[in-house]
Amino acid sequence: MPSSIDELLDLLDLETIEVGLFRGRQPETSLQRVFGGQVASQALVAAARTADPDRVVHSLHAYFLRPGDTKVPILYDVERTTDGRSFSTRRVVARQHGKPIFYMSASLQVPEEGLDHQDPMPDVVGPDECPELGDVLAGLTGRPRDDWDREWASLDVRYAGDSRKGGALQDADRPAIARVWLKASGPIGDDPVLHAAVLAYASDLTLLSASVIPHGTYIGDPRLQPASLDHAMWFHRPLRADEWLLYDQVSPSASGGRGFATGRLFTVDGRLVATAVQEGLVRLRG
Repeated sequence: MPSSIDELLDLLDLETIEVGLFRGRQPETSLQRVFGGQVASQALVAAARTADPDRVVHSLHAYFLRPGDTKVPILYDVERTTDGRSFSTRRVVARQHGKPIFYMSASLQVPEEGLDHQDPMPDVVGPDECPELGDVLAGLTGRPRDDWDREWASLDVRYAGDSRKGGALQDADRPAIARVWLKASGPIGDDPVLHAAVLAYASDLTLLSASVIPHGTYIGDPRLQPASLDHAMWFHRPLRADEWLLYDQVSPSASGGRGFATGRLFTVDGRLVATAVQEGLVRLRG
């Protein structure tokens, strides 16, 4: 995976092959399949490239169909579904080896004023008081911290607690809660498409993990077979992905070998800027 934010931004700088057709490069990685957040972020950039620049992304809905091959580029084919006075919709198919590996529908809107309310941000310790996620995972898995840095150094992620037994967020009514602070590890610039794409990339990193919090396992446990199945996001307010965002993640249900989780993203000053929802495979190996 990209070892810096500059490498991640390079991945998001798609090659234009022809109108509506783009090619995305692959990073060096030890992962066996393409990280879902990478495909989602590249597909979002492809969709936005075909819309008027005055329109900003407000939602995406995606399905992961096949594991992506980390050794070959990904082709992104964008269908211009509709262009109205206020909204544009796009359908993106990501392909490798002649087969679709990922579908996304995305909607973009001309910014406008309107009714405004939001849930309050939960009470949480700030990012500077939280351990880095790489250190937390090293302690949990016994793997060296360097493994995290090689794959995920494009993001700065701090662990703000969870609801496992003895955890700081233990709650009898909600057994599966996890919170992290996250941001890009360096400046991104001012293009709102890149900020939305980097947040889409980051949103896939920890969300499914919330669904296994009560079950004595973790993503990366050899006993567990995890995979993203579908992912949706709504972008509520302007945001910067290179500034701290609280990712408040809750899993209302796990059943049938699948885990379901929702995540709310708040700025440090309490603005709710995005919501993510994901279902994924969390199958225990026999």
